[in-house]
Amino acid sequence: MFMIAAEITPSPAPPPVVRLWPGRAPGEKGDVGPERDTTPKGADGKPQDGVIRLGDVSEPTLTICRPPKRKDTGAAVVVCPGGGYHILAWDLEGTEICSWLNSVGVTGILLKYRVPSHRNTERWDAPFQDAQRAMRVVRSRASQWGIDPKRVGMIGFSAGANLIVRLASDPDRRAYERVDDADDLGAMPNFTMLIYPSIPVESNDKGRLAPDVRVGPTTPPAFLVMTQDDPIGVEGVYAYSSALRLAKVSAELHVFPVGGHGYGLRPTDRAVTGWPKLAATWLKSEGWLSKR
Repeated sequence: MFMIAAEITPSPAPPPVVRLWPGRAPGEKGDVGPERDTTPKGADGKPQDGVIRLGDVSEPTLTICRPPKRKDTGAAVVVCPGGGYHILAWDLEGTEICSWLNSVGVTGILLKYRVPSHRNTERWDAPFQDAQRAMRVVRSRASQWGIDPKRVGMIGFSAGANLIVRLASDPDRRAYERVDDADDLGAMPNFTMLIYPSIPVESNDKGRLAPDVRVGPTTPPAFLVMTQDDPIGVEGVYAYSSALRLAKVSAELHVFPVGGHGYGLRPTDRAVTGWPKLAATWLKSEGWLSKR
């Protein structure tokens, strides 16, 4: 009697996860409860709306998602999920985005930043520290991860995009004390992709950016997506793209009539959910996917 062994295809190894800080993150006292999924569950135990919401994040990490070698362009993008600085939309605006980036030859680096604010600070202060540190750590490990340190961008959704705009406005401000040699590197992304971003504008003149949003010649190029019926308001993307134009910084803005907010890249019958194809074309046309 002969037995034929079935060919077993090994499951792909999970992407490596790297702690962002060698010890506790700045200002953390270890008094936050355990990190948890705050998503409302149905009777079957699955998320009611198919979105994983991480809460009580106090230990920031980077998850390194590499594309197949045959596709790898050497470019990388740090992914900042949204969630109003209260939670992180972990799959909708995180892991699924990394998979899409991998499909176009880009390493997706998923940033798990601290939420919610539990100190007497602005809600973006701890995330800002994490975003600065993330960019520096990625550049410090570029050779190890097969990344071109001059082609490291960021993509953010809603509050995650707000975080990127704040970082691009003030990348050189030392938001924390130096930890190691990585902190000697630049924190400015080489390019940004802002998807239904929350961009602050003046309360009495929504056509003008808020004073803490600064745009100049060194602001990174941007790709922006918004809808006119987005409840957070479309004025911010118009004001930001106009400021980029005046600063002679490359920008591509797509405003769709309908689509709302929080769609990630999950396809619907709304035209706005075709934005990933537009973004991939932009990345290629701007030269970020060209091997150097």
